[in-house]
Amino acid sequence: MDISKYLPLSQRRHDDESTVTSDRRVEIAAVVDRARDLLASRPESDPLARRFVADARLAAAGEASPAPVDLLALADQVRTGRKRKVSELARAVRALLSLADALGSSADLPSLTLGSVALYASGMAPFERRAVIAGHTVKAIDADWQFGSGPELRGTAEGITRFLLALSDTPPRAPHA
Repeated sequence: MDISKYLPLSQRRHDDESTVTSDRRVEIAAVVDRARDLLASRPESDPLARRFVADARLAAAGEASPAPVDLLALADQVRTGRKRKVSELARAVRALLSLADALGSSADLPSLTLGSVALYASGMAPFERRAVIAGHTVKAIDADWQFGSGPELRGTAEGITRFLLALSDTPPRAPHA
């Protein structure tokens, strides 16, 4: 057993963290790409595409025209544009989950993206939702992430994220004894 990983930070083994960043451009661009995939069989002028962009707040200021939305170009613009925060990722994920619901489809997001958004939302969600998870470890049963401390509450990664983003009223639950 490698006990060093439990010691204070100054005593820990140093891992390569050169790829760790707070910039969420790549994840947001992937969310836009997924929206494009979901809308692939629909006309370019589909109002759902405009609603996704508006809900994700990815349109440039004053760009609320009824023109078709080019999600491929938008994904490239996000990927190469300014740095993006986790709050922006949370809005994009919420917009994608809403789009998937409207289309009766699956959002099919990476578990780490859902985990990042769930962790962010756990501190920003409405009080009632934060109260549900307060004093608990929230664990995704289908992903390799958890956060918090205390008795376990479990749910799917998407289910936990949906609950914390106020898209579902089904909270994570205690495991059955």
